[in-house]
Amino acid sequence: MNEQELRKRLELLRSEHRDLDAAIAALTEAGSTDQLQIARLKKRKLRLKDQISMIEDSLLPDIIA
Repeated sequence: MNEQELRKRLELLRSEHRDLDAAIAALTEAGSTDQLQIARLKKRKLRLKDQISMIEDSLLPDIIA
């Protein structure tokens, strides 16, 4: 992937991460008793965070200290 594709993918992942955050908050505030669904959403959110971190690391140049 080139840099432009990585940046586009990064933005999509960030958007999905925000959406999941909102969904988890809505379920929690509504008093949802479906803890399994909330746990699955949280796991998905963590996977997205890992993917976001990997892309950000590949886009930032290494700095030699």
